[in-house]
Amino acid sequence: MKYHVTTFGCQMNEHDSERMRGMLEALGYAEAPSRGEADLILFNTCSIRESADSRLIAHLGEAKRLKREDPERIVGVGGCWAQSLKDEVFERFPFVDVAFGPGQVNRLADFLLSDSIGAQGYFEFESFTGDLPAKRGREFQGWLQISVGCNCRCSYCIVPSTRGREVSRALDVLVEQARSMAADGVRELTLLGQNVNSYGRDLRPVRGSFAELLAAIDAIEGIERIRYTSPHPKDMREDVVRAHVELRTVCEHIHLPLQSGSSRILRAMRRTYDRERYLDRVALIREHVPDVALTTDVIVGFPGESEDDFEQTLEVVEQVGYDGAFTFIFSPRRGTEAASLSEGLVAHEVKVERLERLVEVVQRRAHERAQRFVGRTMEVLVEGVSRTDPMRMRGRTRHNKVVNFSGLALPGELALVDISAATSQTLVGEERIATRLLVEA
Repeated sequence: MKYHVTTFGCQMNEHDSERMRGMLEALGYAEAPSRGEADLILFNTCSIRESADSRLIAHLGEAKRLKREDPERIVGVGGCWAQSLKDEVFERFPFVDVAFGPGQVNRLADFLLSDSIGAQGYFEFESFTGDLPAKRGREFQGWLQISVGCNCRCSYCIVPSTRGREVSRALDVLVEQARSMAADGVRELTLLGQNVNSYGRDLRPVRGSFAELLAAIDAIEGIERIRYTSPHPKDMREDVVRAHVELRTVCEHIHLPLQSGSSRILRAMRRTYDRERYLDRVALIREHVPDVALTTDVIVGFPGESEDDFEQTLEVVEQVGYDGAFTFIFSPRRGTEAASLSEGLVAHEVKVERLERLVEVVQRRAHERAQRFVGRTMEVLVEGVSRTDPMRMRGRTRHNKVVNFSGLALPGELALVDISAATSQTLVGEERIATRLLVEA
């Protein structure tokens, strides 16, 4: 039997899909290169952005056709979108055989091993996907799910209703899993949670802070780099910031979501911090980690956003000077507070125009920031062949900057690369071959 998984959305979904693959291969399934060759077609869905919904619907159309050609083929839909439509999914898509939420990935195995001939839906919040076996995309990079769910109540966000309240995994369990992954060849580990830096507050009677977790994983032999996503500005504290300086493996990159530079809009978003508090966190980070790469998320066109509010966002983006940003046009998600707002709605053409202005500032400042790497020798974890030039390799610095370079290094190796040029998104360089040959000798 063969399976094919299509993943939409965030890094947590990428992690969950790796766990789906690992679980299916433990059941004896093999991965198919295309849906047409698969006995089991799976979609791991996202409901954060409207664009993800639209793309999923198009892909489901192909699955419907393939199911019609072979009625024995199984079609499954998992993830946040499935959770948000749990009462409608089979009515709207009668060709779907199994649907499950993010907390029920393990029930997919139950369905496949059962004798059930009817559609089944599993939507309780009851397990961590991090407890399942994984099939990693790259053997030297791994995800570690440290918590699931979120206790925040951002007015635009559907995550609390699709992933539940925040639950942390025990620190000793995480350390043991990280140690096992290191023994299995993982060199770069990314810690995942909806709000990673509130990790451990729900653990009783033994608690563990996020900074303590970072220190415990830093001590594991074989782990060369630790990344994490995503923190919340309200919970970004000095002990975590100092970890970037004091711990060898914690990378010089922090993703700190802004969403808006207007305190008034942040209050409407229920972000629980204002512009001044956010900038204070940026100042704290740069005080301790001057060379840090800061990235962010920004939403434009939130209901009630005036031109002045948007200008305040541009001011913050200009002032901070991000190394990169994910920028989005606001789209209402059903079941959220923001979806019910009817006053101050921003016209679509205005949203698009604002997004274009925002992207210009983000890219200009990112380009300026990237120039500090030109002339430096950077440590690059090689990921594979360059997507733009098959004669070059591609990897990432500790600052999470993509580097296209010429050299002899292979995927999974750490290479020293002399950086010769930089754009807003990528660096270009050449590996220090003489250093490599000397080390090998």
